[in-house]
Amino acid sequence: MTRKRKRLALILSAFIVLGSGLGLVLYALRDNIVFFYGPSEVLAKDLSSGTRIRIGGLVEQGSLSHQGMTVHFTVTDGKHGIPVTYTGPLPDLFREGQGVVAEGVLDSSGMTASTILAKHDERYMPREVVDALKKAGRWQENAGTATGMGGGS
Repeated sequence: MTRKRKRLALILSAFIVLGSGLGLVLYALRDNIVFFYGPSEVLAKDLSSGTRIRIGGLVEQGSLSHQGMTVHFTVTDGKHGIPVTYTGPLPDLFREGQGVVAEGVLDSSGMTASTILAKHDERYMPREVVDALKKAGRWQENAGTATGMGGGS
């Protein structure tokens, strides 16, 4: 074998080994891969019951109900909503009209969540940032919502 053929064989065998390794890693993680969807996407994809997903959107106004430690609510994107059932402690920021990410399993009645993550308002700024902007003369009152969220005005 010439040096050129040896190099080519070495490169090809390295790609085969790396490809096999990547395939084994993805196969091992197949149950842990969770896709993120909005409610409209879930309904459009017609996912089967038992599919593990994450959905994100807003907690629909008027949909929140408590039954002991179990909470029922609807996650909406403004067009469609997915009913969610969750048992366990809720994040402090969880409330109607607030952003939420729910991870769980689809079932015939909607979704049974195992994890709930509440998102704060993306316009929120810590008090220190607001104070620094005011001091620099760059703060515009309508540019953020620091009032009532630790920013003061």
